Amino acid sequence: MEDEHELRAWLTAIGTLTSAVNSGRGLSDVLDLVASTARQLLGLDFCGVLVPDAEERNLVIAGASGLSATYVARINSDHPVRLEPDARSGAPSSRAYRSGRPAAVSDISREPGFIWGGVAHDQDYRSMLSVPLVTASGVIGTLNSYRSEVHDFDAKEISCLQLLAEHAAIAITSARLVEDLREQHELVTRSEQIHQRLLRVAVRSGGMPGIAAALHDLLRTAVLLQDARGEVLAAAGPATEPPVAGWPTAAPPPGTELVHEQDGYVVADVVLSGEVPARVWLPGYSGELSTVDRRALEHASVVLSLELLRRRTALEVEQNLRGELLAELLGGADPRASALRHRARLLGHDLARSHCALVGQINTTGQTSADQARRRATEEANRLASTINPRPLVAQHRDAIVALWPVSASGPAAGPDAAEALRRALCTTVGVTSATVAVSEPTDHQFAEACRTARGALTVAERDERIGGVVTLDGLGVAGLLLQLDDPAPLRGYADRTLGPLVRHDEEHGTSLVATLRAHLAHRLDRQATAQALIVHPNTISQRLRRIETLTGLDLRDPTAALDARSALMVLDVAHGLSRRDPWAD
Repeated sequence: MEDEHELRAWLTAIGTLTSAVNSGRGLSDVLDLVASTARQLLGLDFCGVLVPDAEERNLVIAGASGLSATYVARINSDHPVRLEPDARSGAPSSRAYRSGRPAAVSDISREPGFIWGGVAHDQDYRSMLSVPLVTASGVIGTLNSYRSEVHDFDAKEISCLQLLAEHAAIAITSARLVEDLREQHELVTRSEQIHQRLLRVAVRSGGMPGIAAALHDLLRTAVLLQDARGEVLAAAGPATEPPVAGWPTAAPPPGTELVHEQDGYVVADVVLSGEVPARVWLPGYSGELSTVDRRALEHASVVLSLELLRRRTALEVEQNLRGELLAELLGGADPRASALRHRARLLGHDLARSHCALVGQINTTGQTSADQARRRATEEANRLASTINPRPLVAQHRDAIVALWPVSASGPAAGPDAAEALRRALCTTVGVTSATVAVSEPTDHQFAEACRTARGALTVAERDERIGGVVTLDGLGVAGLLLQLDDPAPLRGYADRTLGPLVRHDEEHGTSLVATLRAHLAHRLDRQATAQALIVHPNTISQRLRRIETLTGLDLRDPTAALDARSALMVLDVAHGLSRRDPWAD
């Protein structure tokens, strides 16, 4: 109900803006209405709309809400915001205007070169956010929000103000053309009908299918809504294939029209949080878009942004609940507890079944942050999970993607098949180059132990440089058996007695004796091959091997000693994987 109430408030406000323009109210009134709408919807202390002066040298306050007339007059007469030639300098409003991107100041007292401190003190504001008003012809001004206390504007606040600014820019442009619009009464009437039709669909929770159907009726052509992954969200009219398989989600450059042509198709971008997560295609539309049809697509783009924001918020809440449930299970909570099983059932999970634990790691291109890549990979994993019944419990836990996969569920069988399906899903994520997934044996209720074992198997595989596949306990051989030990203390003791001096020497002196021993054994005690693998001189390998033999007392030329070293390395890897009951603990 809260989401519907918030959506209704937003759409009502947008309708008020559109109605004001269409009723013929002057530009000054529209600008004040934009400011008051932003202030009311976002709970701001003050809000202003700034536009360039006639010479386009400064930005002046043309519309305001909460700002005193004295403040507006002093700014416009004595301290107008100078438009700098580039986006890297000047006031926040100038930077936003020149760059086409938001500019925020959490504390104006700490902003270098902020010359409006005196009037800001009189007006009693401490922080501000400036968002560009972008139209097809470029940036026409800025929408500024002010708060009376020091405040860090978060991503949601910025995206909401940007969303409103997009529609405000359309409203301002429309107001400037009001004389022409009056001469096109039929066009205005049609535009209002489109807007009201889309509003009714959104308010009545018609969702994507309802918006697509409304557009089909209004434009009398096939309509296709598609997300950036290539998935069809909704369609109306004659069946048609998506024009493209997907696209990068980065937002188009400032000044790019929401409605444009691509590969011979008419398309409208749906912009949300600086990205283009969805598009509206008109596959069968021929000829040039009329003004009213273009307006219909622009309205649909805004309404779809709100619908996607509502969906995204709901999914984030649901995923947070799954993450909390998984964290409790990994922390040792008993999955047989009735309260825990009830919570799981509400999310579509059946903890009464046996499960396999799957633990995945991803490698990325480095073009996006690791955290962002893991978040997107988890979303892809949950897309896969949503097709399985009962649903696997999937969530990000620390630096891994963890899944509890129910036995005898629909879809891939619990075990290696499920692990491979999960690995492929992770690899479809933008920015992910490869994924490795380890899988445990089935268990009735010892989920934390199963996850610990799978994580240990992943650690052993990583140390053996087995990246980009499925890791099973059977595939690890003896190491897989050792990973299933309840108490890793004997393993640690054996590894420490044999290789402890090497480990401590590496830690204290920053050397690579353990890595050298591992490579030397992997290359069958061939010093030349070891040197090539480690990209060092063979003499360096000889020196390191003498040091290894001195510290461990092993004669690596002795087959028995070499076998002991191999065993100790394997046990060291296993012991590391089992080093803590919570394998993700710091």
